[in-house]
Amino acid sequence: MSASPPDRSLAADLVELADQCVLCGLCLPVCPTYRVTRTEAESPRGRISLIKALAEGALAPGAGAAGHLERCLSCLSCERACPSGVQYGRLLSLHREKAAPAPDRQQYLLYAVIARPRLLRALARIGHWLGLARWLAPLARRSRPASGWRRWIAQIPPLPSTAGLAPATHRSGERGRVGLFLGCVASAFDRDTHAAARRLLGTLGYRVVEPAGQGCCGALALQAGHRDVAGSLAASTRRAFAGTGVTTVLVSASGCHAGLCDALAGDGIAVREIGEFLAADARFADLAFAPLAQRVAVHRPCSLVNTVRAATAPAALLRHIPGIELVELPEQPRCCGAAGSHFLRHAAIADPLRDERLDQFEHSGAGLLATSNIGCRLHLANGLRERGRPADVLHPITLLARQLKDRGAAPTPPASRDAGAR
Repeated sequence: MSASPPDRSLAADLVELADQCVLCGLCLPVCPTYRVTRTEAESPRGRISLIKALAEGALAPGAGAAGHLERCLSCLSCERACPSGVQYGRLLSLHREKAAPAPDRQQYLLYAVIARPRLLRALARIGHWLGLARWLAPLARRSRPASGWRRWIAQIPPLPSTAGLAPATHRSGERGRVGLFLGCVASAFDRDTHAAARRLLGTLGYRVVEPAGQGCCGALALQAGHRDVAGSLAASTRRAFAGTGVTTVLVSASGCHAGLCDALAGDGIAVREIGEFLAADARFADLAFAPLAQRVAVHRPCSLVNTVRAATAPAALLRHIPGIELVELPEQPRCCGAAGSHFLRHAAIADPLRDERLDQFEHSGAGLLATSNIGCRLHLANGLRERGRPADVLHPITLLARQLKDRGAAPTPPASRDAGAR
């Protein structure tokens, strides 16, 4: 069945990018969706062939091809494995921007909520007070592997505690100012990570700037191909940081890194992942941490490995804690299945990938799981609650901040929430 090709210039770009693929198949072993389905159309090679056929008009747009392309997790592990340097991420993004349908009802609601982080935080607090997470786990088990509203509701997690994460009093002198991106979902469900960032950065002598009005980075909409929506969602964040004068903004959610880079492009602001930033700070080695005689499993999110390119940072940081025993989860599967909102919309792919990761965690004998992305944290923690497995899932810097020794020197520079702070 054939159809007319899309816009000629875009079609030519898509075909040119697709033709970089030599169909060798070395991407198949690292592709999470192929791992689950063992279907060629659910592999990078298969998806490249679909995009090329659609661009050339040899294949008519339809639900079948669209479904295979939508289910890609955009983990980019195939790019790392490809010997031909195929720009799979760019190819998929261009196709999605051209072919993505308008947001459906679930996406529309999701975009509406993440556009209002204050409302999201208020709803999260209400859910926490009501203890929703305790009785939603059975609902999540009954909803598997189906998607839909029941699954979305069942994924609501409890709010993390910020106990033990008060700013330290040791300071080596103010060394500069850095912005801290709070995000949308992360502003509620990664609040302990943000408190940890303030504690560690303050101890190292940085003044932390958190401008009022910041919100979403637009990553969820970008991944779905809704670039205009992404730009609208990220506009408030761009305005907020543009008024601060900071030249570096730190992000604790590795999945937000690319979206925030896109949002702040052209503003002269460097975006750094918090773990990578701390690992590169020569003074971090001077910090003192209380011993921790515990086995900790380290999960490395796809975004940290393939986008930020800072796979070794979490373990390098955690090794500063005396007595800690680190276990890095095996490389496969490459993705836990979270992938932004993918775990909400495609449970049949996301849940088997998560189960593999959780099986690895339980086999490791660790009592704590550290991961550097809020989406992975939520997905993995939800899975542990469904299993009735009591274990903390937190960001590596939260564990570091909990163990940080307060040396009792001068007070740290306070976090600034004024968009015009200097």
